[in-house]
Amino acid sequence: MRRVVISLLVAVLGLTGACAYTVNGTPVSEQVLDVDPPFTSGTEPTPTDDDDPSSTSDPDTGSVGDICALIGWKDLPYEVEDKNAEPTETGYDSTFDQSCKWQTSVGSLDVGVTLRFREGRTITLEQNNGEFQVGDRKVTYFDRTTDTTVQPSCVLVMDYAGGGIGIIVIDGTARFGGICDQGRKVAEALLEKEPNG
Repeated sequence: MRRVVISLLVAVLGLTGACAYTVNGTPVSEQVLDVDPPFTSGTEPTPTDDDDPSSTSDPDTGSVGDICALIGWKDLPYEVEDKNAEPTETGYDSTFDQSCKWQTSVGSLDVGVTLRFREGRTITLEQNNGEFQVGDRKVTYFDRTTDTTVQPSCVLVMDYAGGGIGIIVIDGTARFGGICDQGRKVAEALLEKEPNG
C-alpha cells in the first residue's frame, strides 16, 4: 500500500511539474501600458513668433503635423482585429508635444508601443546600453528586458523632424521577436515618412 501511495505522489508531482512554465513578463490587469520614460531633453529652443500661443498653427501637432498618424498597427507585429484602427490613446503625456500608444492584450499580458515627440529639442536617455544606425540616423537604446523593476521593455530615442522622438516597446510575451528589434522596425517606419522639421 505504501508503494502505491508513493507511486501516486510521484505521478502527481510529475504532472504538476510538467505543467509549470515561465513567461517573460509581469501579468497586468487594467494597467496603463507604460514605463517611466527615462528621457531628458536638450536645451529649450529660442522663443520665436511661432511660439506665440495666439498663432494659427495647430497646438496639438505643431509645424510637423500629426506624428502619430505616420505609423499604425500595420507597422507593428501584434495580432489585432483591425490593422487600420486608430492608436489606443493619444495626447496622454502632457510633458511632450505629441504622445500616443498602441496597446493590445496577449493572454494575461499587455503589449504595445508608445511614442513621445518633442518639437525643436532632442530627446536623450538618462542611461543606455547601446546604439545603432537606421539610414543616416543614430538611434540610442536602453534594453530593459531583464530589469525586474519594470515590464520587459526597450526604450529608444533619435533626432526626428527637427526635434526628438522617444519610442518605448513593451512586450513580455517573447512571441514577437526581440523587443529592441521591434523598436528598430518602428524607427525605420517613422524615418520612411519623416516630415520636414
